[in-house]
Order: sequence, then C-alpha cells, then structure tokens
Amino acid sequence: MEAHTLLMFVIATLSLNLIPGPDVVYVVSSTMRGRLRTGLKAALGLGLGYLVHTAAAVLGLSALILSSAFLFGLVKYLGACYLLYLGAMALRNSWRGTSPLRPQAGAAPARGVFRQGVVVSVLNPKVAIFFLSFLPQFVSVNSANPAAELVLLGLLFSLLATLSNSLYACLGGLVFGNPASARYTRALEGGSGVLLLGLGARIALSRG
Repeated sequence: MEAHTLLMFVIATLSLNLIPGPDVVYVVSSTMRGRLRTGLKAALGLGLGYLVHTAAAVLGLSALILSSAFLFGLVKYLGACYLLYLGAMALRNSWRGTSPLRPQAGAAPARGVFRQGVVVSVLNPKVAIFFLSFLPQFVSVNSANPAAELVLLGLLFSLLATLSNSLYACLGGLVFGNPASARYTRALEGGSGVLLLGLGARIALSRG
C-alpha cells in the first residue's frame, strides 16, 4: 500500500471519528456519569466491538473480491457516495448547531460500561454498513494482497477510533460539561464535514 493512500486513510478516519456521534455521546456520558476511568472503559468496549466488525468486513470483502471485481468496484462507488452523505450531514449539523453531543449525566450507567460498549458496537448494524463501505475506498482490487490491506486498515481504524473516543472521555468532564461546548462541536463537525466531502469527491471523480 502506498504511503499517500495510508495517510489519506488516517486523515479520513480521524475526520470521521472526531464528528460527535452515538459512540461519542456514549463515551462522554459515561465519563460524566462516573469518572474518567469509566469513560475510558466505554471507549475500550466500543473498540473491541470495532474489531469484531473489522473481522466480518474483511471476510465479506475478501470473498467479494474473489467472486467479482465489478461488484467490489460497485461497493467502492457506493461507499464514496456514503462519505459525501456523511460530510454533508456534518456540515448541516455544524451550520444549524444541532450536534448530537448533548450528553446527560444519567444517560449511561457507571457500571458495566465496557461490556455494554462491546454489545452496543457489535449489535449496531450501522457500524457494519460503515465498515463495508469505508474500508474498500483505500484498497485496489488489483492489489497483490487486498485481504492483508483490509486487515491492516481495519486494525488501524479500530485503533484510531478507540484513541479518539478515549480523547473524548478525557475531555468529557472538562469541556463538554459546560454550555460553551457547542462551539467546539460545531467547529469539529464543520472541519470534518469539509474533509469528508473533499475525500468523497476525490474518490468519486477518480473512477474510471
């Protein structure tokens, strides 16, 4: 895998994970409900769930590559459209100030957050759809070993996502517990939305 492709993947992954979503809300709520340690447990639980989705996505996409290069290319194209959609939604939320990051102190239990994080992540069909649409964007069907590249990207995504969630856990009680947090979430969503739109457009226009 070329270095610039890997760098683009890292940027895209960080952009996606900095957008406040259900996972971030769960982590921040866990921190505010308990302590930093509680939020970090929630982040690690979600991270373990990402690994399960990584394994499933790699198996499914590897089988798809072996069966049909055309279908794999179609999945990549649809995935590019999905990135454009995510970017547009992030910009809309930033413009309207309607970020989902409005954690409530009692929204998450202080005990069992690791186990609950694993369950929430593994049983979330949207996470599975995301992995199946995101990972193929950075793998060529003509690669010498596409399955190995998928594994590498999946593990890297899981690691970066867990680190991002852990960062949110650290900031949960310090930043997002006050009214001024709206400014930070709007800035994060706006910047991430622009990056995702650019990435999605670049992928879509490079087809052919």
